[in-house]
Amino acid sequence: MKRIFRILLSITFILYLAAVSYLLFFGTRGISWSGMNLFEYIKTSSNFIPFKTINFYLSSILNSSINKSIPLKNLVGNLILFIPLGIYLPYFLKKLNRVWAFIIVLILLLFLIELTQVVTRRGSFDIDDFILNMLGSMLGFGLWKMIFRKKLTFSHS
Repeated sequence: MKRIFRILLSITFILYLAAVSYLLFFGTRGISWSGMNLFEYIKTSSNFIPFKTINFYLSSILNSSINKSIPLKNLVGNLILFIPLGIYLPYFLKKLNRVWAFIIVLILLLFLIELTQVVTRRGSFDIDDFILNMLGSMLGFGLWKMIFRKKLTFSHS
């Protein structure tokens, strides 16, 4: 039973990674940046100011200046998309059950994702995406620590 459970969890993790990869690197983007060199692209598309995008989207929701689905999809999507990562990583990598080890690996992983999006021009480097992804992953890690770790480790031991 333990082996079947681990195989099922492995399959769902692979499917999760495929879905996240598609959304982050292969999904459609509204703007074509192909005419710019990389430096211009980074300068034009990146946000290095914490909470700038988040504040813009929250203000847009409050004053109805843009379609509400755009900021909600961005804010909530970036948060929810990474909750499973906070559960899967410590399950499969036992060393990441310690909060500081998890945070360090998460920072490196999210930075790599943002950097890959910029270099491949499949997205932008947005510190607010980084913050929301981090919060989502930490929420997942908290759920792992409080709920899933006990259930998953006892249910298949």
